Amino acid sequence: MADLDKLFAGSIPEIYDRHLVPLIFEPYADDLAQRIAATGPGSVLETAAGTGVLTRALARRLPEQARIIATDLNQPMLDYAARRSDGAGRVTWRQADALSLPFGDGSFDAVACQFGVMFFPDRVRGYREALRVLAPGGRFFFNAWDRIAQNEFAEVVTEALAQVFPHDPPLFMARTPHGYHEVARIEADLRAAGFASIAVETRVDSSRAPTPRDAAVAYCQGTPLRSEIEARDASRLEEATARAAEALARRFGAGPIAGRMAAHVVTAAR
Repeated sequence: MADLDKLFAGSIPEIYDRHLVPLIFEPYADDLAQRIAATGPGSVLETAAGTGVLTRALARRLPEQARIIATDLNQPMLDYAARRSDGAGRVTWRQADALSLPFGDGSFDAVACQFGVMFFPDRVRGYREALRVLAPGGRFFFNAWDRIAQNEFAEVVTEALAQVFPHDPPLFMARTPHGYHEVARIEADLRAAGFASIAVETRVDSSRAPTPRDAAVAYCQGTPLRSEIEARDASRLEEATARAAEALARRFGAGPIAGRMAAHVVTAAR
């Protein structure tokens, strides 16, 4: 399932940005942008930018003279981000692999990655690249989701889909977004890459949706979970989405709904 876990194409970027970004990403993007802006960087590289929620937050918070380069391995996500951005003149968009960055040593004051490191096939290599392109005194900022049990909507959707496909449950959410949650492991990987000054804060927030259906669409149709469902039976995508919505409604009510979410905020200094 490794290839499916990275598949953000077709209608996924638009659904992701419309439903999933406000559901779970916006609070953490605003928080991370504030932390980055507080260090006064003149240049920021963003990796795994997705549809640009952190990029937009950075463009709002950083001064006009600050240079922002936003990259992603997935061209459809990057194309959508570039179209969506209201600060396009401030941002340079570029397809790039976070594990092999096309930038010189010491090029940036800050490197940022919001909820992308979980997808890195070799995290130590990705962290080593972030360290390489940082200027002396620069900082690497990133988020990683806490365990799925601490993220209620994701857990309920995963459990609901296990009822739809009991013999082969789609486990993308537990396996990848919530599969890199141990703080000790994150710190060990950063140290192996060469970072010595590391701080990790676990930030709890509330995930909110207008209706259970909105949250179900976000997860089942706006993430690679969709590819997992369709790989089992493409004709059952709507059924799976409806079952997820029903499970969310039973747990949280008919809507608007709110559930706990938790993620680690990591800062590592060069």
